[in-house]
Amino acid sequence: MNYSYYDLGNLKKGQVVEVQLSKAANVKMMNPQNYNNYRRGRNHRYYGGYVKSTPFILPVPNSGHWYLTIDLGGYPGSLKHSVSVLPGALPPAKQMVPLYKEPNLFVEDANTNKEYDVFISHASEDKNDIVRPLAHELVNKGVSVWYDEFEMKIGDSLRRKIDQGLSKSRFGTVVISPSFIKKGWTNYELDGLVTNAISGKQIILPIWHNVSIEEVQYYSPSLADKVARDTSKTTVEEIADEIANMILNYGNKRYEQKY
Repeated sequence: MNYSYYDLGNLKKGQVVEVQLSKAANVKMMNPQNYNNYRRGRNHRYYGGYVKSTPFILPVPNSGHWYLTIDLGGYPGSLKHSVSVLPGALPPAKQMVPLYKEPNLFVEDANTNKEYDVFISHASEDKNDIVRPLAHELVNKGVSVWYDEFEMKIGDSLRRKIDQGLSKSRFGTVVISPSFIKKGWTNYELDGLVTNAISGKQIILPIWHNVSIEEVQYYSPSLADKVARDTSKTTVEEIADEIANMILNYGNKRYEQKY
């Protein structure tokens, strides 16, 4: 049987294949195994079918290598056709709620007289890139910051460091980056990192840095659902503004600190 085919290469789930035909034809999208069965005349599975009008849209069902074939079902004739791969629909837009309005975020009241407003847990590799600029922005906004003792290295106890920070600070942040992930924290440690086991309130703000949402979901699905900020979408200054507004909304205590 005569047919035309397109090697679409590696596509991601959610992308869209658009097919244009000059007349009705069979359109099939298949993975490599089923495509090999198809061209050998064997049983095969496919997405698509008999297409009478175009443009015909085929969403990519899952990520991987895909082929697309066009045939007339063995009948004589010819047709013109073209295929395009489109990015697909964007995910639904979400309104970003200011941190100080997030109901699940908890900041201790200023009356607790803790030594610092906020501590920043981070991988030592990220100190110059994001941590020091974030600390300076916060200090300039009147927030007392503790971060020198929170450079996380392989072998450190994440739980012990966080408990140490919370004992002296009203709130905490943790910069989660490729360097941080390489330290080998378990999902159990990370989940407990941000949520108080008794109150269920989120006590630490994750800041995603140079990591995608897919990487975060693979690394720690529970952590991916927490209130967080992403440096690819929000600047360090904007993150500092939000943290300062949230902390200072819980009290009027001001600090002076030199670096």
